[in-house]
Amino acid sequence: MYDWLIVGAGLYGAAFAQQMKEAGKTCLIVEKRDHIAGNIYTQNIEGINVHRYGAHIFHTSDKEVWDYVNRFAQFNNYINSPVANFRGKLYNMPFNMNTFYQMWGVTTPQQAKQIIDRQIAESGIDEPKNLEEQAISLVGRDIYTTLVKGYTEKQWGRPCTQLPGFIIKRLPVRFRFDNNYFNDRFQGIPEGGYTKMVEKMLEGIEVRLCCDFFGNRQQLAGEAKNILYTGCIDRYFDFCYGDLEYRSLRFENEILDTENYQGVAVVNYTDTQPDYTRIIEHKHFEYGTGPKTVITKEYSVTWQPGMEPYYPVNDDKNAQLYEKYAQLAKKESNVIFGGRLGEYKYYDMDKVLRSALDCARKTENQL
Repeated sequence: MYDWLIVGAGLYGAAFAQQMKEAGKTCLIVEKRDHIAGNIYTQNIEGINVHRYGAHIFHTSDKEVWDYVNRFAQFNNYINSPVANFRGKLYNMPFNMNTFYQMWGVTTPQQAKQIIDRQIAESGIDEPKNLEEQAISLVGRDIYTTLVKGYTEKQWGRPCTQLPGFIIKRLPVRFRFDNNYFNDRFQGIPEGGYTKMVEKMLEGIEVRLCCDFFGNRQQLAGEAKNILYTGCIDRYFDFCYGDLEYRSLRFENEILDTENYQGVAVVNYTDTQPDYTRIIEHKHFEYGTGPKTVITKEYSVTWQPGMEPYYPVNDDKNAQLYEKYAQLAKKESNVIFGGRLGEYKYYDMDKVLRSALDCARKTENQL
């Protein structure tokens, strides 16, 4: 009899299990995939740690979380500085003075601000009714058309005029020459990849791969006093209220006989064509060398039941549906629902860890 059955060997499940083991509890992790680490899984291809489920850059301003991950990995000093490609012309991201120079030829913050303010005023938008109007009211029409519109429509599979404005409550604009995408104090990639980091987190903890919780639910639940469930919350309750909606992703990997394909880890394609949203060149995350490179073209696709869920669709309909499942979850004895799927919430990695550490601490105090 284990103290904890943990469903899912992703970042949340791994951190919770590690904390429980440290507190003297016994844990069994079951994972339906053939590998640990969930969506941050990195696979070595041609000596390059490939982010199999999309680019993951660790960043945080939470010192406790930063200290925690550094217990299990040495992080490099990678700084996320993506580039946007719009019809063959390149722009630095996020929107900063390099971007404005590339777009308008301006050289001072005052010149850039004047153009943006003028375009916002010319739009005449006082109360944005959709994402398009929200974006234009924040950054003006040029930036929206060039760097927001096409990428967002590919990402969500519908026109910006049909998307709610709250998706982009704010768009960061920097009136300085700064290509660092994140504002957080700490940032980097674990040397050797995320899989190696999660392996160290799970040292001494039993993990059963290719083990679907729902394939043998009753027996597995009977093996432990408590359950941490990190899968889809609607699946746990047999979709009794219907399916929660997601956006999904499709990836195309290519091994190329060149040592450097695009000169940066991430290039976003911000026009509606090509139909992929970005190209990731994985070796640049860890300053890799060698004669070959691996790139991944990433496509945003409509989610269907059975596909991997990535991004919750945070509209009123799904929020109300999730709340029904959340009420059921509260009635489950000795079961905790956590993580991106268990809470139907998009989490950055540091927020996943913060939630898992807080949950473990709270649980330990209650037991």
